[in-house]
Amino acid sequence: MSTAERWLLPLAVLIELIAISFSSIQLGAIAGVLFIFCFLWAGDHLQSYSRILLLVSLAVTAWFFGRGQLGMDKLVKASADAAFYAAFLGSLGMMQCLVRRFEVLRRIHDVLLGGRAVWLYPKYALVSCGIASVLSFGMMNLLCGSLSETLRERGITGESRLQWLRSVLISALRGFALVPLVAPTSVAVAILTRELPELTWFMLLPYGLAAAVVLIVVGWFLEQRRFRQVSSERVALEQWPSGSLQLLGLVTIVFVMMAVIVALTDFKVSVAAMMAVPSVTLLYMAWQERSLGVVLKESVTQISSMNNEMAIFAASAILGVAVSSVIPADALSGLATSAGGMWVLAVVGMLSLPLLSTIGVIPITVLSVQAGLLPQLLAEGMDPILISVALVIGFSLAMMLSPFGPSVMLLSRFGQVPRWVVAFRWNGVFVLIAVPLLLALLALEILVLPGVCGT
Repeated sequence: MSTAERWLLPLAVLIELIAISFSSIQLGAIAGVLFIFCFLWAGDHLQSYSRILLLVSLAVTAWFFGRGQLGMDKLVKASADAAFYAAFLGSLGMMQCLVRRFEVLRRIHDVLLGGRAVWLYPKYALVSCGIASVLSFGMMNLLCGSLSETLRERGITGESRLQWLRSVLISALRGFALVPLVAPTSVAVAILTRELPELTWFMLLPYGLAAAVVLIVVGWFLEQRRFRQVSSERVALEQWPSGSLQLLGLVTIVFVMMAVIVALTDFKVSVAAMMAVPSVTLLYMAWQERSLGVVLKESVTQISSMNNEMAIFAASAILGVAVSSVIPADALSGLATSAGGMWVLAVVGMLSLPLLSTIGVIPITVLSVQAGLLPQLLAEGMDPILISVALVIGFSLAMMLSPFGPSVMLLSRFGQVPRWVVAFRWNGVFVLIAVPLLLALLALEILVLPGVCGT
């Protein structure tokens, strides 16, 4: 990666954060163009899937625009959305810079592996979900990065290393996948509530919590034996690692800054996190290092290391806007005329996300297209909660199953494990057990939704 390429990507993130601050879609579109230029310039430095998805997205968009099916306003929106999602990932990824500076973060797995082995899986899943609810992919960087460093420092190799990776990282991934079900900061919730103004996160929460409980119980059943072995190899802590109070203070500052941003502006919590996390991280690094050059170099290196995942997010946003814009307005006419028909549509919507993710169409792309069709379904009389719950469940499953998704790719990169192993071998049985239970839950939910009961 050339020096210019390494610096242009962080610059694009900065421009997008400025665009968000001033609510400027035009500046956001400029940032999107810069992101695309960086990814194209990277060329062979990108992984094959990232590069192919980007080229396909640009080709499809250019084709629709050339045929007059896509207006300039949609091009601007596609570019601005690409910048937002790429910057979303890049800014929160700055959390990894803190991992290197706090012993408690480097040893977070020794902290979490304490206590009775039977509670380890739900503990990891819930802690991962809680962190990711605010920091999104920063959580994956935190837990994956700290584990890989822990294993390397202790010389844990071979079968023991594989057991650590499979137990700990797969629990973190599944906890991360709970975020669309329970957190208002999820990109899935943001997409759905943007397309359906009448829908709120509070309306989805009870049904999402029920699905989350199902997923936690299934994972708990499958992983508790493996966690016992991992727990026996941890380093017991006699006291909290040094710097714990300082880290707690930093986290508190991040939360306070986020709360202030949300209170004083119209920004969502996810946008507040995009502002607060890199700001606090950079200020702390500058205070500790006393060298602007060191801070800039480390920050640039950290953001540039995520170019594959950022390219996937940007390309998915472009493709989602382009495809959803050309689907006929009456494409789903007559499909939501009965409770049974609504349930079938909800099931198809739910299953299409994980199924398409296994062949390379990542969930954010699919959901972007599906969300553009939701107003048609509502016009036909479908309950917005039912289809939205189905889609967030599908999004959650797809996050675990997509070998091309950013979450699995991050886990694969840090754990040095093929992403096919993570997505299918480690999660295959889990999903096969969970899907029938979730379909039954969806059938039960259709009975308690007021809009459906009145049909």
